[in-house]
Amino acid sequence: MGQWLSGRLGQQFVIDNRPGGGGNIGTEAVVRAPADGYTLLLVTAANAINTTLYEKLSFNLRRDIAPVAGVGTVPNLIVVHPSVPAKTVSELIVYAKANPGKLNMASGGIGTPQHVAGELFKMMTGTNIVEVQYRGTAPAFTDLLGGRVQMMFATMPSSIEYVRAGKIRPLAVTTATRLALLPDIPTVSETVPGFEARSWYGIGAPKNTPAEIVDRLNKEINAALADPKMLARLSELGASPIAGSPADFAKLTADDTEKWGKVIRAANIKAE
Repeated sequence: MGQWLSGRLGQQFVIDNRPGGGGNIGTEAVVRAPADGYTLLLVTAANAINTTLYEKLSFNLRRDIAPVAGVGTVPNLIVVHPSVPAKTVSELIVYAKANPGKLNMASGGIGTPQHVAGELFKMMTGTNIVEVQYRGTAPAFTDLLGGRVQMMFATMPSSIEYVRAGKIRPLAVTTATRLALLPDIPTVSETVPGFEARSWYGIGAPKNTPAEIVDRLNKEINAALADPKMLARLSELGASPIAGSPADFAKLTADDTEKWGKVIRAANIKAE
């Protein structure tokens, strides 16, 4: 889903959802908006993925969207249906290799952060797991809960209640370190060294937005991320703030663009 935010400094912003094209429609709306600081883009990991996923875009993310600030990162969980005998990532890999092509992995759509995370996992473990694409996470979870698919890379906010209810089994988190919210759940990298995949969010503006406006927005966003209420809410979702400079957010976007570009090309993933 593409989102752009419109408002004025010191005032409440209006969120305008522009779904379609994996977020590209919303991004294009901001690219074409006046560079006055009143229209902003909620930039996500999907934007970095789309740079390679879509062969023909009317914009270049790094050229046409000025980085303002990171907001937060959200980990994914590897979750499985209770019918899967694996209790750990190691056991999952062994099970998948003993049953090639028989383990189905749901995702909320082609090129989503969860989809490419699953592809990276397959590459790094040498497993033959079948990707099953859905139009959104809701139908994917419906089939996971019903046992029609057996596993999923799911975001923490979308899966935590199912985990707590015992309806799905968490095997690992995809962040580099364990989470305070689920301290007993290991990271994937403890079994598959070097594996890391996370969703993230930040704010961008049309290119040529004056530096003083970008700096003002950056300071306001960082101040909001330091607020105890905001930190508590992020923690409830298993998310972490990523306060920093515009350059820090630009580096995050560039690094993920390169990382997921390699995965998309290696797996020959094509946009619908």
